[in-house]
Amino acid sequence: MADEIEDSPTSPQERRQNDRSRLVVDVFFDGKDATGVASTQDIGMGGLYMNTQTDLPEGSLLLMRIPLGEGQQVVVNGEVVYRNPGRGVGVRFHGLSTADRALLELELSRL
Repeated sequence: MADEIEDSPTSPQERRQNDRSRLVVDVFFDGKDATGVASTQDIGMGGLYMNTQTDLPEGSLLLMRIPLGEGQQVVVNGEVVYRNPGRGVGVRFHGLSTADRALLELELSRL
């Protein structure tokens, strides 16, 4: 379901358990110390990478709203699992609802 983090030094792509698709949309995020809009670079069932210059430390918890086609959106909690300062962050989804999972799967199947 979610990406696994290992203790060994591996790239984020090697830690993923889910494939990612290139989907570029604006993601609205709200965290304890930061709120903003970022664009996705890629997204999968376990998480996403979003381009942002906002300083989001590893371990930060976010509430994200991801707009998809036909006026639909996915609302999901996430955790920053790695970061590229000044460029973006990798986020693992937490608690993706059944309805949001189905919506995201449908959108990704269209790519």
